Formats: sequence, C-alpha cells, structure tokens
Amino acid sequence: MSDNIFMQKALELAAKGKGRTSPNPMVGAVVVKGGKIISRGYHRKAGTSHAEVIALKKAGAAAKGAALYVNLEPCCHTEKRTPPCTKAIIKSGIKKVVVAMIDPNPDVSGMGLKELQAAGIRTETGIMKGEAQRLNETFIKYITEKEPFVILKIAQSLDGKIATARGESKWITGAEARDHVHKLRNEVDALLTGIGTVKKDNPSLDCRIRGGKNPYRIIVDSSLQISPNAKALKYNDNRTIIAVTKKAGAQKIDSLARLGARALAVKAKAGRVDLKSLMKELGKLEITSVMIEGGSSISASALSAGIVDKVMFFVAPKIIGGVDAVPSVGGKSPALLKNALKLKDMQTTFFGEDILIEGRFY
Repeated sequence: MSDNIFMQKALELAAKGKGRTSPNPMVGAVVVKGGKIISRGYHRKAGTSHAEVIALKKAGAAAKGAALYVNLEPCCHTEKRTPPCTKAIIKSGIKKVVVAMIDPNPDVSGMGLKELQAAGIRTETGIMKGEAQRLNETFIKYITEKEPFVILKIAQSLDGKIATARGESKWITGAEARDHVHKLRNEVDALLTGIGTVKKDNPSLDCRIRGGKNPYRIIVDSSLQISPNAKALKYNDNRTIIAVTKKAGAQKIDSLARLGARALAVKAKAGRVDLKSLMKELGKLEITSVMIEGGSSISASALSAGIVDKVMFFVAPKIIGGVDAVPSVGGKSPALLKNALKLKDMQTTFFGEDILIEGRFY
C-alpha cells in the first residue's frame, strides 16, 4: 500500500472530529507495520487525548519499528492541556513519521519534526498536503491570524433573490439543502446574523441535528434594538452574543445579562459595528469559525469588510424576478466588472433539486 492510502485514512479519521476539536485542529493517525495498519486514532475533542497518543496506545509494543502517518505535524509544546505527542512517539520506538503538513502554530512550526529527527526518527512531509490544508482551513486561519474562519451562507433563487417583494422567503430551498445547513451549523463555532433578520424572521439560530451542538449565536445590533422576546435570547446559556457600539447605552447593555445574553462592545465604523474589529474580538473568545446567515445587508457588509473566507450559495431552481425582490447581496455595485469579487477553488454539489456552489477568496 502507498503512502497516499495511509495518509488518506489519517485524513478520514481526522474528519470525524469535525465540529468538536475547536480551538484545536482535526488530527488523525495510523500506525503501519509490514504494509498494514495495526492501529488508528483521532482527536475527538479539545482537552482529550491526541490522535497520535491514541494510535500508539492501541498499538502497544507493536509500535516499535513501525511507521506513523498523521495529517499534521506532532505537537512538541507543553503550555497546553495535554502532553506533547513527540515524547510519546519517541518512547514508543516508532522508526518513521510521515506528516501531511507542518503545524502552522508558531509554538510548533517544524520544531516537532526536529525533535523527532534528533531522536533518530526518520520524517517525511508533504504527502497530501493540499487535502490536509483544506481539512484544517479553519484552524490555519485562526492560529495564524487570531481571527475566525468566516463562511457566508446564502439560500437564493436562480436569479439571485432571497425573498419576494413582500419579504416572503420560506422556503426558497428544499428540505435536503436545509438539512445540510444544520449539519454545517453543527460544525461551526458560531452563527452570525444582523438585527434586521432577527426583527423580520425571529430565527432560533440553533442546530436541529440529533446529538448536535448549538453554536454561539452572534447578532450584529449596533444600537441594541433586539426585542426581549427574540428566540435567540431564549437559551439562557451565555452563548448569545450581541455585538454593539457605544451608542447602545449602558442601561440597555445591562439588561442583556438578565436575559442570559451578553453584549460585546465593538469599535464603530460609520456608526455601525465594524465587522473586522468584531472578528478580532471573537478570536479572543477562541471562536475559530463563523457562518453568516442573514439578509442582503449583512452579506454585503461582510463582503465589503473583507472578512469572508468562503461562500456557500444554495441555489434553488426558481426564478422570482422583479427589481423590487430582495437580492442576495445588497450594497453598492462596483462601476467596473473588473472590480467584482472573484472566487477560487469552485465546487458544486446537488441537494435534491438545489445546487450548492462553494468558492473561496484565498
């Protein structure tokens, strides 16, 4: 069996931790001896054992002289909740370590491999590097920039409308597409929407997958207009964050605590919450990923602020028409086509009759 096959298995194992490892990366590991996988492991949740340690423990004495395949460079730093994996690898008698990518964490960044090499262990890097980077794109953005990876999700008609002129929007896309959105909600740290959407649709901003987790609920509400009866305030779990500016007023801000929510004061830009500053504040809270689900105004603001890393457009085979229908992205249009935002790495997936179009800005 080839290196790629073993690394593919490590990547598949790592993906099992999706939505649970934040702020850590997703990591999978397999121990290979005599051309066969003898043990495997993956990081299930932040604070629990790392993939390499689990795989080595399962292998036991058989790990001596074997090879370890892991999608991310083993950690070597000590200022964290779990011991460094390099120590366990060296102690196990592993003779070769193959990694897909170097850990972008400045506390590791090649030092893990150097420690292994100093102990006489052969190392190889770069096997399926692109796939490994894509899997952990959220972690890479967060650990290098201290800001969350931002996804802009939109459900629209074929002609780019998210609601009729009367504001009707339920449901543009079908059940299969909506089910997938809840899967995405289960994987991200936070959902973000604007006060306009809260006032119009009163969304719960929850995850409806059995056994799933509810993400943080972030509402951009510069002057704190939210109603105390909003569904997003019903949880009383301190995971609803209202992003406000100073003009919200101390009395209004204090009232949020009684509703089980918290205000996050953010720098203002043109009288409104500066979304770039908001991302920096969310990074300080160890929120590593945010999915924006809102109206045309918040979508336009996010794109204009340059905070979006990835877009996910769910497109229904419907034509709404009309200049008075609500477009998916509001704001001002560029005067020249060359100034339009350009996407990379385009992908398409069907969900029933709807099609998901994904693209990235990096």
